[in-house]
Amino acid sequence: MSASVWDPGQYLHHAEHRARPFLDLLARVGELPGAPRPRIADLGCGPGNVTLLLADRWPGGRITGYDNSPQMLERARAQATATLDFAEADAVEWVPSEPYGLIVSNALLQWVPGHADRFPAWLDGLAPGGTLAFQVPGNFTAPSHVLLRELAESRRWRDRLAGLLRHDDAVLEPAAYYDRLTGAGCAAVDVWETTYLQILHGEDAVLDWTRGTSLRPVLAALADDPEARDAFLTAYRDLLRTAYPEGPHGTVFPFRRIFAVARKGEG
Repeated sequence: MSASVWDPGQYLHHAEHRARPFLDLLARVGELPGAPRPRIADLGCGPGNVTLLLADRWPGGRITGYDNSPQMLERARAQATATLDFAEADAVEWVPSEPYGLIVSNALLQWVPGHADRFPAWLDGLAPGGTLAFQVPGNFTAPSHVLLRELAESRRWRDRLAGLLRHDDAVLEPAAYYDRLTGAGCAAVDVWETTYLQILHGEDAVLDWTRGTSLRPVLAALADDPEARDAFLTAYRDLLRTAYPEGPHGTVFPFRRIFAVARKGEG
């Protein structure tokens, strides 16, 4: 995926819902080596809104947010401080250049094919007693994703869009993450899942949600053909209206998330 198709403003339309899993992840992260000034890396920092939560949790920490989107980094760098900075990096290739007390990632790794193969290098980059923590969406079999893939692979759209979208193998199941992390020699591994019943507000709220994330590949592929883009969005919107009807208090959008917190041994 081209990094250039991220839209920070669209992504932040639902900032509170997107930040909640990160807060739940941080709640399971314990004491870090180097405290009260731990070295922290935020992989896939996006517009920097959740990286600020790291600064709130560890105000004396030296924190760097990494991302490969120029648009996201421009938004994030407006929030930089003396101890909080942002740098360009791709998680596919990123290797820690110094010992970190915490390497954390919020809703990034589903975009990184084979990301579990990166765990050994990241764990090697932790200081003794350091932590690797991440959360990924586990909703690739939800109607929002299934309908999107089916539409993209339908007769009208398959020539332009087939094979473009991620399937449920974009992330591992919780037990598989546990196996990979324990197999890498972590001293303690905590893996769990949560399904949030997100209440979205506004007209076609689920469509608006997907515009910030899962729809990005389609919007990029059809960017040179506004008529085709609008036709696709109309068809997808109609499918979502049936799958996620708006109720009196908003639109209920169940969202499964998978979490992992792995601590490196002290030795």
